[in-house]
Amino acid sequence: MIRVCKNFRNLCTGPMKQTELSVPVPWGEIRGKIWGPENGRPVLCLHGWADNCGSFNTLIPLLPKECRYVALDLAGHGLSSHRPPGVFYTFPSYVIDIQRVVDTLRWRRFSILGHSMGGNIAGMFSALFPEMVEACVMLDSYGFLPTDAKEMAKIMRQGIDDMLQFEKKPEKTKRVYSYEKAVERLLAANPTLTEASAHNLLERGLVQVEGGVVFSRDFRINLKNIARISLEQSLEMLSRIQASVLVLLANEGFEKMFAEPDQKKFSSELLQAYRHKNHSVVKVPGDHHVHLNNPEVVAPLVCEFLQSKVLSSTVRDDGLTANL
Repeated sequence: MIRVCKNFRNLCTGPMKQTELSVPVPWGEIRGKIWGPENGRPVLCLHGWADNCGSFNTLIPLLPKECRYVALDLAGHGLSSHRPPGVFYTFPSYVIDIQRVVDTLRWRRFSILGHSMGGNIAGMFSALFPEMVEACVMLDSYGFLPTDAKEMAKIMRQGIDDMLQFEKKPEKTKRVYSYEKAVERLLAANPTLTEASAHNLLERGLVQVEGGVVFSRDFRINLKNIARISLEQSLEMLSRIQASVLVLLANEGFEKMFAEPDQKKFSSELLQAYRHKNHSVVKVPGDHHVHLNNPEVVAPLVCEFLQSKVLSSTVRDDGLTANL
């Protein structure tokens, strides 16, 4: 269990300079933002489904100034390029994108801060490349999203059918909104967002066009994810994670969105597995976007975790870490 840092502002920084990131990929570019010193301990920040790297605008300024934070717009989100026609958005494809980005950044070992879907991508990456991840913070995420094995065929079939139907439709011009109407639409679709949080996300979630703005994200992110894993596979992947893990769950967050009893059973077993491996699981007051709406709630926990698991160690010549 980690200790809450009562004076976390002493460990953290105020406003930090931001710079833009662009990493070339075979179909275009992955965009994002960078905070912190060039020689800071690297932390990769991964947002949730249909969000963008603006999801971390309010939290990162409260985190340790000794780190270098790179927050991505995942493919199809924010200002990043959409995947080529005919290609699905899946967790494994996001994992490949992460490897492309860290290769470009020449990061051999780093930490990950992931919210919701970003936490699931973080979990999969940490399991597949355990030697590269030093610490992992999952914000209202369990690191994996298991599917009942009996439901997999139906879900995969639906995802394939939806993609084929999407491709048969004539290409539509995106609906043009005024900025005010775009804010209204985002808030209606995401009741856990405050108006201020909506403005943070729309900085990169809109593109200016003649007559107004359009949403920048790819409509295909709404299709069913066809790359599914079972609870057994999720637990096996979880067992391969070598990084220190902090799971931060909101009391009114992701679990409240679960409709099926089996989903709650899966989350319970995943949390039990984290605890069994001596990882930290902490609940905080708030909803699914608490890290963006009320960053001061989670910042002390994330600060203390990074301080104790990352900043208290030194990087060796071989890229690994050693405790100070």
